[in-house]
Amino acid sequence: MAQVRNKQVLLKNYVTGFPKESDMEIVEGSITLKVPEGSSDVVLLKNLYLSCDPYMRLLMYKDTPVSLGFHYSPGSPLTAFGVSKVVESGDPKYKKDDLVWGVTKWEEYSLVPSAKILFKIDHTDVPLSYYTGILGMPGMTAYGGFFELGCPKKGEKVFVSAASGAVGQLVGQFAKLTGCYVVGSAGSQEKVDILKNKLGFDEAFNYKEESNLDAALKRYFPEGIDIYFENVGGKTLDAVLLNMRSHGRIPVCGMISQYNLTQPEGVTNLANLIYKEIKMQGFIVSQFYPLYPKFLEFILPHIREGKIAYVEDIVEGLEGGPAALVSLFSGQNLGKKIVAIAPE
Repeated sequence: MAQVRNKQVLLKNYVTGFPKESDMEIVEGSITLKVPEGSSDVVLLKNLYLSCDPYMRLLMYKDTPVSLGFHYSPGSPLTAFGVSKVVESGDPKYKKDDLVWGVTKWEEYSLVPSAKILFKIDHTDVPLSYYTGILGMPGMTAYGGFFELGCPKKGEKVFVSAASGAVGQLVGQFAKLTGCYVVGSAGSQEKVDILKNKLGFDEAFNYKEESNLDAALKRYFPEGIDIYFENVGGKTLDAVLLNMRSHGRIPVCGMISQYNLTQPEGVTNLANLIYKEIKMQGFIVSQFYPLYPKFLEFILPHIREGKIAYVEDIVEGLEGGPAALVSLFSGQNLGKKIVAIAPE
């Protein structure tokens, strides 16, 4: 039984405020490349790509405020979605060298319950890294949130916040494929240019340059917004509520502006939900996983034909993981942030 090095990223302490690289540490241990004798429900994985996502900040609280099926503990590796190769399996559903995506740990090798594997990867004519993004959890988030909760119709007006991120960039393109008018907000001119010139948004703006978000939204949506795909919360949500149309829909995917605040910002315009009969609904992506085969049928042809673009921001090596995760909260990332830790 071979024993090999197993580099890991551990959480040092529960986090208050904005996360720092020093809240995590790189350690080097070892692992035996063998499934324990008699184990029929565990799989040994070699991790290839790890996903950096804003929700990971929520798992760094002592009392995690959401139920995502896992949480972090000081002294243990971070847990996240990833793309892995099966080294050995006690579960007959998986065999050596199968490629899979699901929940794994921030380390080179992981022994995980087979129930944490969400899907086997059968389509390898697209980059494997896509299964941390457009073909993985963010893709399902965009697809389920926009189509199942947003219920878009051709000609409707769609606004997407954090539009250049892993989910937002897909929502905007799904809206265009549906025949909607779509505007995105982002935090730099470079991101705005990508939204308009690479991802096909009708318009985009840098929210940091807008002193009055209500006025900005009225400029881009003089007739109001039908669907707001919510990734930000706070002041953006407050301004959007003033500009929603009657019977509008707000799928609530995330509120990244609030995750690091000790005192969340208040939202003052919620009465518009009543006056305009707006449907605002939060969701957890796992509810949409049964739609994954249908999702692949929809999206794979668009990827192969070049009708959907996807921007990735890949960091090489597990050592870069802490900085990559922290960068999500300072606006440094451009597209889907990924940590590549082993050759395919």
